[in-house]
Amino acid sequence: MTLQTRIHASRRSPTILIAGGAGFIGSHLCDALLQRGSTVICLDNLFTGSINNIRPLLNHPNFRFIEHDVRDPIEIENGIDRIYSLACPASPRHYQKDPIGTMKTCVVGTMNILEFARWKGARILQASTSEVYGDPEIHPQPESYLGNVNPIGPRACYDEGKRAAETLMFDYHRMHGVEIKVARIFNTYGPRMLENDGRVVSNFIVQALRGEPITIYGAGTQTRSFCFVDDLVRGLQLLMESPRSIMGPCNLGNPHEVTIEAIGREVLAYTESTSPLRFEALPKDDPKRRKPVIDAAARALGWRPRVALKDGLQATIAYFALRIAGDSPTIAPALAAHGKPRLARDHLTIADQR
Repeated sequence: MTLQTRIHASRRSPTILIAGGAGFIGSHLCDALLQRGSTVICLDNLFTGSINNIRPLLNHPNFRFIEHDVRDPIEIENGIDRIYSLACPASPRHYQKDPIGTMKTCVVGTMNILEFARWKGARILQASTSEVYGDPEIHPQPESYLGNVNPIGPRACYDEGKRAAETLMFDYHRMHGVEIKVARIFNTYGPRMLENDGRVVSNFIVQALRGEPITIYGAGTQTRSFCFVDDLVRGLQLLMESPRSIMGPCNLGNPHEVTIEAIGREVLAYTESTSPLRFEALPKDDPKRRKPVIDAAARALGWRPRVALKDGLQATIAYFALRIAGDSPTIAPALAAHGKPRLARDHLTIADQR
């Protein structure tokens, strides 16, 4: 199926396509780009994305939503300046539900988006992942590390799919001159996460709020580094607008490393929950340690995360508390509700833009 649509966009502002724009990260990116005056076209098949995430934007004059699967070719008549390629389920529970579909999204979907970028002469940013490092033997992980991935395990559809997507990005750049950017995204959390996606932060918060046991896989000594979604969205924009010579891959994540058990206990403290900790077997190929080296992002983009884990967790807890209470919000609660100013996402500093 080929999608054909005409979007009436002003050429005085950049027109940006966000594939996967109704998802957790994509919807926050839609917000930020609209606030900066861009025209935004959101493309999503709603497999893990939700119309609720973008509902406040549907009547915005510079926003359009198109329900479409990137595994099918894309054809939009208007000019496109930038493409953010975020379309793919990102949690093990969802990408393992249809592993062949996940691999096709990573490979066929990326090829379709790259062909579209080539046709439009648009710059494209690929949302890759720290999962390309697999269960790392080098800690922390720099972009130069080639990874330790099991190509036939249950996580391979996503891990190897994202590695293949990176390959396609650089091959299209070498063969066709497509302007590319590759971001390797580490664990990200915040409002609009799915409560049933099986990821650490959302799992722990939902279980704590419901008074259910906090499920910790393994001994809880494995580590992750959690980046609040506002920080990540700022990093994605800075990478997209960086000089053409900066292609990546570029790690985007928070280098503050914490054990899984420690996160569980922090969530219990902030929710004042009496839920017990319950330890279960560690899933196959689950990484034991994960921490990004972000020197390249700091040096080339002037980017570092700003939101402390405590503040980000409290904002995310407030979001899920409203959802569980039956009031499903479509706008992320402000950090200001917890005594901290919400970060402005409608401008970048001069230092950020260099």
